[in-house]
Amino acid sequence: MQSAAVGLPDASDDPLTEAVVDLVLRGMWRGRPESEHRPLVDAGLAMAKGPVVLPTERAKATVAQTLRVPAGSEQEQRITAAYEAFLPVNRQIRDVCTAWQCRPDGAPNDHSDDVYDAGVRESLEDVHEAIQPVLRRLEQVLAGSGRYLTALEDALDRFDDGASEWLASPLCDSYHTVWMRLHQELLLVLGISRAEDAAREEELVTRSRG
Repeated sequence: MQSAAVGLPDASDDPLTEAVVDLVLRGMWRGRPESEHRPLVDAGLAMAKGPVVLPTERAKATVAQTLRVPAGSEQEQRITAAYEAFLPVNRQIRDVCTAWQCRPDGAPNDHSDDVYDAGVRESLEDVHEAIQPVLRRLEQVLAGSGRYLTALEDALDRFDDGASEWLASPLCDSYHTVWMRLHQELLLVLGISRAEDAAREEELVTRSRG
């Protein structure tokens, strides 16, 4: 039975494969030098639109095939267990980011209320505490996934140092940006569509509320 951590196949040693996986997980690159994205464009795996580089459908299909773990395997079962523990926390991080950007009445949060912002930070701490055991469990069965906890902690430290963009900005490896990459990798590893993902999250969140 397969229980050791398994990541990409041997093709991951190829810099082109590593690059296209990174691009698909991120969804786009901004401001990358041409030397980084030109090989992907030439291979039909990326398209450049001004300062933004996007993955092609071929890239998405290639990465989905590359990352998918064997269906029905013990590895898939253990990753699925971690994924299902991840989903209710995923709802929480969305709520935190929304609360940071908007007040409960829908007005933009201008961050003039320190008490309100401190409450959002407490909610973020709850999220961070909840995701740590999930990621440690995942790291045992999915090679390379330990990088997510490291990146989340780095983003949290920067946010606490006063750089507010490190919570949710798409222009840096913010907490939410790293979280979205983790989510995308879980979906590709397990072969789960976004529609299936949304339905499963709603089911698990509803069940957790009793």
